[in-house]
Amino acid sequence: MNVQPLGMRVLVRPIEQEAKTASGLILPDSAKEKPQIGEVVAVGDEVEMVKVGQKILFPKYTGTEIKLDGVDHIIMEDGDLLAVVD
Repeated sequence: MNVQPLGMRVLVRPIEQEAKTASGLILPDSAKEKPQIGEVVAVGDEVEMVKVGQKILFPKYTGTEIKLDGVDHIIMEDGDLLAVVD
């Protein structure tokens, strides 16, 4: 499915954190924190701050969560983005 955000919105695919701790313990899904880093998948026509493919940092509880082809994504305003991650 192809989704094109409108205006100042950004479509982000959250990047899941590792399911293991530094000591090797495997965390269940219920113990994992919500991801705060994601990859920009698409941008609206008014967005100038980020480009497709960049990794970004965003607040935990922002945007609208959607599923595209079985993969979780978030649509959010570009003003909600906190930083670009290298």
